[in-house]
Amino acid sequence: MTSRPAGARSIDEILAAARSRLTRVTPGDAFAEFCTGATLIDIRSAGQRAADGEIPGSVIVERNHLEWRFDPAADARLPWVHGYDMRLLVICSEGYTSSLAAAALHDLGLGRSTDVIGGYRAWAAAGLPTQGGMGGRVVPPCAGGLRGVVPPG
Repeated sequence: MTSRPAGARSIDEILAAARSRLTRVTPGDAFAEFCTGATLIDIRSAGQRAADGEIPGSVIVERNHLEWRFDPAADARLPWVHGYDMRLLVICSEGYTSSLAAAALHDLGLGRSTDVIGGYRAWAAAGLPTQGGMGGRVVPPCAGGLRGVVPPG
């Protein structure tokens, strides 16, 4: 089949629709929110995290588990996920998959969710805290440690 079926949308259209529902944040703004209580969710794969590094204090929930772990009504939710008013900042590698994921969180009723523009690559390029990866670089987290980050339980 070479013609698009009726009702089908391109990934560019799907991405634009998802982003139209979000107020996306820069890495610097995400870091500031993270340091004052927002939850930063890293949805990258284990292979991406091993190669590129991680963000200290972020919650790692790979993309294929996200809705189940953050739906306040789901039995599979993380034990500390209660209510719909959480500020969730989703980060992926470059800021594409995270937009789709944040829109999915909106669909669950988590309307304060958004994603980080440019993803982990933009975060690291901005000199924000990272650890591990092939470069082995470690940057100290927020002054006084990361606050408001509840570790997965």
